[in-house]
Amino acid sequence: MHDEERLKEKLRAIEALFAGATTEGEREAADRARQRISARLVEMQGEAQVEWQFSLNPWTYQLFVALARRYGLQPYRYRRQRHTTLVVRASERFMKGTFFPEYDAMSKTLHEHLTEVTKRVVSEVLNSDTSEPAVVDAEPRQLQAFKDAPERK
Repeated sequence: MHDEERLKEKLRAIEALFAGATTEGEREAADRARQRISARLVEMQGEAQVEWQFSLNPWTYQLFVALARRYGLQPYRYRRQRHTTLVVRASERFMKGTFFPEYDAMSKTLHEHLTEVTKRVVSEVLNSDTSEPAVVDAEPRQLQAFKDAPERK
């Protein structure tokens, strides 16, 4: 759980940074900053609302939904869209000036953490050699399909 707590603290620090808190860990300052961002969002609601569509993986999907809801945005998808597709309506200024920078920083932190955990678990359980595979200097041949694979349901 130590790694998980570190990740949570990193995400909180990023949130505090983008919310405008001056000192990490100041809950009151972070709350006031979050309120300022929410007020900015309300102020921007008079601006043209643009529909933004995203294709996300399961981890960034969860992060995106949580961050969108934190700012009062309502993520949705249209019938027949993939489960990994999300749509939100918001002003361009809010998305580009507030949402995307915070989302990008949190997504990067989450990706780094998941990569680190994956390498560690694979190394400990399967094989300690986690180096990159060799690059072969030849033209690829036509690969045969793997026909005897077990059925997946």
